[in-house]
Amino acid sequence: MSMSECRLPAMAREDPEAKGAITAPAGFRAAAVAAGIKPEGADLALLVADRTCAAAAVFTTNRAQAAPVVVSREHLASGRARAVVVNAGCANAATGEEGVADAREMAVVTAQAVGCLPPEVVVASTGVIGTRLPMKELRSGIARAADRLSREAGAEAARAILTTDTRPKEAQVRFSLGGETLTVGAMAKGAGMIAPRMATLLAFFTTDAAIEPGLLRRALRDAVGASLNRVTVDGDTSTNDMAVVLASGARARPVQTEGADYDGFREALSEAARRIAGLIVRDGEGATRMAEVRVEGAREEAEADRVARTVADSPLVKTALHGGDPNWGRILAAVGRSGVAVDIDRVDLFLGDVWVAESGQARGYDETAARRAMLEDPVRILVRLNQGRAAGWIWTCDFSHGYVDINAHYRS
Repeated sequence: MSMSECRLPAMAREDPEAKGAITAPAGFRAAAVAAGIKPEGADLALLVADRTCAAAAVFTTNRAQAAPVVVSREHLASGRARAVVVNAGCANAATGEEGVADAREMAVVTAQAVGCLPPEVVVASTGVIGTRLPMKELRSGIARAADRLSREAGAEAARAILTTDTRPKEAQVRFSLGGETLTVGAMAKGAGMIAPRMATLLAFFTTDAAIEPGLLRRALRDAVGASLNRVTVDGDTSTNDMAVVLASGARARPVQTEGADYDGFREALSEAARRIAGLIVRDGEGATRMAEVRVEGAREEAEADRVARTVADSPLVKTALHGGDPNWGRILAAVGRSGVAVDIDRVDLFLGDVWVAESGQARGYDETAARRAMLEDPVRILVRLNQGRAAGWIWTCDFSHGYVDINAHYRS
């Protein structure tokens, strides 16, 4: 993959045509209400399918897993789901057995309200860690949301799941299958505590394709691995991360084996995930500048990814991004501490098209051009290890005063 192939997609900026995308595929309705979990605004969303769907998910690998992750992992083991209930303002994490009981009750209340079985409900929460859910408010909110379900409420649902985000993250991708035009819709939240491992933030995908659950699970893992798992805002992996996909099967012939139909669906799902990933990194808490970090010439892809993530997570690199400072020494230092057996005397560094370091040392370059490269959108950082043929990449953003302000007062 060349540097241009991993670049932030144009759709990384908010797309007006994607508004309400989560209910764009046939067979889905949504609703949003202000349940009173947050001080103001909508904070509860429902996503409901007309019938039981094939479903798949990936979850955070953080060992401090929130109650909704525990419950949703159990429910989705069947590969089937009918509804998703999401609350913002309280993560229901680090809440013990009581928190698990609350998450189970959310599923029961939702199932009763929409007419399905509790194991067919995916439960998701986001917000402050360590506080119990206000169950009275949730019960009332779920009942009110169930009465408001419609295909027109997708955009409202996307806004209701936000916390420190400044705008919703939505994406819509159309693709052809069996002679029909089908759709993948997506909504997500996430701006801080972003450094996913096998899942990310809260991300939800829908499609009107009919995909066998095992294939759906494989497609989601491929899509997440090539998108949502390649973003970092602050190096933190959340307790609540999950990415979920529901396939209504409302249109086209079933996809039960690998082949052209499966490949077409997987690419559409991956494209939706890439657009969501781009929106997340652009809306990183306090972010003013985005960056792509690409590593080439590694012995193995895993080593390239590790070097790229170390550079992207470096506070010194991220503050240099904020200041537009072509301080390539910080990048070289991050490469050296990545834990990968790198021969620094063979490392070349580029800022945009400017070759700033060769064989681990400064080379003659135009300082003005290097400063311009640090003001690009996005900034492009290329590390060549010159030790093999493997490559890796990640998207990141700068650290600004805004990030500190947001997180210094998140609870208060």
